[in-house]
Formats: sequence, C-alpha cells, structure tokens
Amino acid sequence: MDFTSLKKNLKKDFTNLKTIKIAVLGDSATQLIVQAIRGYGYEEGIDLQCYEADFDQIDREILDPSSGLYQFSPEYVFVFHSTQKALNLFYSLDEQHQVVFSEERINSARKLCNAVNSRLSCNIVFSNLPEVDDSVFGNYFNKVKSSSGYQLREYNYRLMELCQEYPNLFINDLNMLQSRHGFSFIFDPKMYITSSMVYSIDFLPVLAKNSVDIVKAASGIFKKCIVLDLDNTLWGGIIGDDGIENIQIGSLGIGKAYTEFQKWIKQLKGRGIILAVCSKNTEHIAKEPFEKHPDMVLKLDDFAVFVANWNTKIDNIRYIQSVLNIGFDSMVFCDDNPAEREIVRTYIPEITVPQLPDDPAEYLVYLRSLNLFETASYSHEDTKRTRLYQQEAGRRAVQAEFKNDDEFLKSLEMSSDAQAFNSFTVPRVAQLTQRSNQFNLRTIRYTEGEIKNISESVDHLTRSYTLEDKFGSYGLISVVILKSEKSALFIDTWIMSCRVLKRNMEHFVLNDIVELARSKGYDTIVGEYLPTHKNELVKDHYKELGFIPDNGRWKLNVDSYNKKTIFIRKKE
Repeated sequence: MDFTSLKKNLKKDFTNLKTIKIAVLGDSATQLIVQAIRGYGYEEGIDLQCYEADFDQIDREILDPSSGLYQFSPEYVFVFHSTQKALNLFYSLDEQHQVVFSEERINSARKLCNAVNSRLSCNIVFSNLPEVDDSVFGNYFNKVKSSSGYQLREYNYRLMELCQEYPNLFINDLNMLQSRHGFSFIFDPKMYITSSMVYSIDFLPVLAKNSVDIVKAASGIFKKCIVLDLDNTLWGGIIGDDGIENIQIGSLGIGKAYTEFQKWIKQLKGRGIILAVCSKNTEHIAKEPFEKHPDMVLKLDDFAVFVANWNTKIDNIRYIQSVLNIGFDSMVFCDDNPAEREIVRTYIPEITVPQLPDDPAEYLVYLRSLNLFETASYSHEDTKRTRLYQQEAGRRAVQAEFKNDDEFLKSLEMSSDAQAFNSFTVPRVAQLTQRSNQFNLRTIRYTEGEIKNISESVDHLTRSYTLEDKFGSYGLISVVILKSEKSALFIDTWIMSCRVLKRNMEHFVLNDIVELARSKGYDTIVGEYLPTHKNELVKDHYKELGFIPDNGRWKLNVDSYNKKTIFIRKKE
C-alpha cells in the first residue's frame, strides 16, 4: 500500500473502530509520518487518535509537565530521533565529546523515559538510528571510537540495553528496516534539504506498518498460531506420489529452501507460536517424513494439532481453531496452492493468508518481510505452549469416555496454587494483562512496572492462580487485582486463560477471593464488565456467579456467600 492510499483512508469513517491514543514527537518533520500511521491504523481496524508535537520539541514536550503531551494523555508515546540530526550534533563536538556521544544520548533517553513514566501510564517507543556511512574513515571506523559510525552503532546497542531497564520501552527498529530496504529507499536527500523530512514518501507506509505493529502487539492484537500445509510447503514434492525418498528436503538444491523454512518455523515454535498442520493427505503417509526422514527439522511433537485427511481445508482449519480455542484473527495459514489460499480467504476472512511466492527459495525472505509475529512480551512459559495444547488434546480424548462433566473433572485430579504477585510472577501477570482478550472483564493493560507497583500498593490485593492436573501443568492461568474501596473490594482485573474454561476455575477463584475479603474485613465484592469486541464471552460472568446488578456494576455480599462446588484442590 502506498502513501497516497493511506492518505485517502483519513477521509473514511473511523466511527466504529477501536480507539488508541498515540503521541508522535520528532526532531524532524512528522506531519506525513502521522498521516501514514493514522491511515495504516484504519487498515488494521484501529482509530489511532494522534497528538503531534511541534517540530523538534521532543525534550520540551516530555520534560514540561504542562505540555500538550500530558494534557492529551496518550497510551503510546512515539519518539522519532533522526540520524541526520544526530550527525549534525556529533560533528559539532570536539573529539573528546565525540567519544562519549552515544553515552550522553542514552542518558538523555533515560531522562526522557523517567519523565514520561512519572506522569503517564503508557508505552514508550523510541526509534533507533539507521546507520549511515559518512566515509570519513571508511571501514576503519569500526576501530575508531570517535567516529560517527562507531557511535551510531554503539547508541543502537545501548538503546537495546535501556529497554531491559524499562519494561514499557520498545524500539521502532528503523535500522533493521533500512537493512531490508536500503538507505536510498528510506532517505530522500531532496526532501530532507527542502522540508526537513528525513524519510522518503515511499518509505512512509513501511514505517507506519512497523509502528502500528508495535501498537497492536502491545495492545493484545497479535498472531498466536501458524497453520501449515505439507506438500510443496514444508518439503518439495507430493509425499503420497513421490514417496519419502524422493521429496525435496535437506542441504542440496531446492531442498535447502524448505529446510531453512522449517528452521524458521522451529524458531517460531520456540518463541511460543503454536504450530498446526492442515493437509489433504492420508494421515499415516503425511506423518511419515516427520518420523523417518533424516533431514526433517520439524518433528511431530513440534505440532499442537496435526490434521491430515481428505476433508476441506476450511473444515480442518475450523477444527484446529476449536481445539486451540483462539480467534481466527490470531491465526496464519501457509499453503503453496493459490486456489486453496483463496478459498480460505473467502470462507474464513479473519485468518491471515500470506501470498507465498511461486519459488520456494523466496518463501522465507517474503514471510520475514511481513513481520507477522510481532510481540510485546516474552517469557519462559511461552516456550512450553505447544506442550500445553498437546496435553489439552489428551484431556479431550479422555473426556469422551465420561457420561457427565463432574465425573470427568474429578478424574483430572486438579490442583491450584493461589498466591499474591511476587517477583517471579510479575512478568507473566503483566503479559496476561497485555495478551488476554476473551476472558478479560475490563481489558485494562498493565506494564511490568505497573504490576510491580500494584503488588506493593497498600490499596490493592493481588492473586495469581496456576492449574495442573494428571496430564500436566497449565502454568499461571488466572490473575485477579482487587482494589480497596472503603468496605468493598473492587475487581479491577479478572483474567483467565480460555484453555481452562469448563474446569470450574472461575468458581475456585471466586471462593478464594471471597475468603480473602472476609479475612481482611471487607463485606462486599464489586465487579464491572467493560465490553470490547472480543470479550463477549464474559458479558454474563458476574450474573452467573450470583452477583447482583448495582448502578452499572455488580455486587456480591461476602457474609451471605455460599461456597461454589469445585473439583480443584488448593495447594497449601
């Protein structure tokens, strides 16, 4: 999509779109950046309401508590520093100060982050600096600390380190975009000289997409699963016709392209992306390469769901979605066949279906360029996601053997660890607030720093819940944040993983927070449901639990509460 198309989007109706407030600050002209970002937001179904600071007023806007930035109160603050501005400043310094240039810029960035965090609860997005070869030292700049190339590279590295200090700080990686598209594509010298606009018109849609990708991921809108065809997608050839010895995979010829594609998929799985197979094939034949071919990178246990039959791809994808219990908009479907891709797009429009190139050698470059799997968080628990879904498939198989749900639930031998947030659970709790959409009563997003502050607050009580059964552990699956309101406890946040639906976990949680309220002397628990386009699942949550409507909220009397029947043992 070009800039003209994005600009046309600004005239369209934003009325029913999800609203997110962002601020854009830059040391160069940002008017066209704002237009591109807002236009791309429309493409993604988001009304990005933008505050644009005046030209080159980054420090004044952030350090002045009365500035328009703080009056606007954005959810995201984008700071666009330009390489050209940095170089102009760098060249004005003597050699002694050039050596510490990157350190001083990082200290300035830290100061800006502290100022924003002291006044706003938001995410901060700094652009890094695309590297420029000024040809003063040539390749030798790598050995000269006082060279601009050395300092730009060191600044970008230190900016990554700064992100470790601030969980709500993200990098808009323009240097990576430059490595992909080239300096001449990103930078227009004529536009820079005439208008102080450092980015070319052609680059603006790329910049806008990268920026909106960050907003979407941090707002809980991201891809969770990749569904893969097999023949001519994971290997060359047709396994049913060619046989295992003749499919193309390995280090020779076009087989190398499929092998490297599989390695990338394996990395996605390690990061927490769920893998599934959807293939028109006889199942035992489709599984044979995974079991017997020595060059296969992916193995059967890498997949949460493996579907190979002669049903339509539509039916099989719908089955996979039902097993995983995630939205179609969280799924990506990869298939080499253009006809199959078009059918899936037509009948499941929410799913993302990349237009794979005809040449498999180009698969990986193309998919990487789409940046389909942007994320705003990562934890060790993500690496175990495939195993969790495989365990769930085992539970489903066992459930079919029981005549009623109670007998099935008893057979699971479930137990839960309920405790206040601690240093180990804070990252996962923050991740759940950012990622959970369906079982999320108020959909309030919190950063790690904010969760840490809540856990230490005298005005809040916090609870995190794990769940495990005889098949294995679900991990941390539910979070509750309670806020003191005189004699009542207000449920600020109640989140639960959809993986544990129909396990009576919501009853276990309610029993626990009522017990906690009694022990702290509260007589009422107050809940609130704030509807979104994704959390309709819990619109009757409080009603079904026995809460009474009360002026737009829901109220539960602690003293008259009768414990819910559950089949989950509380760990001591």
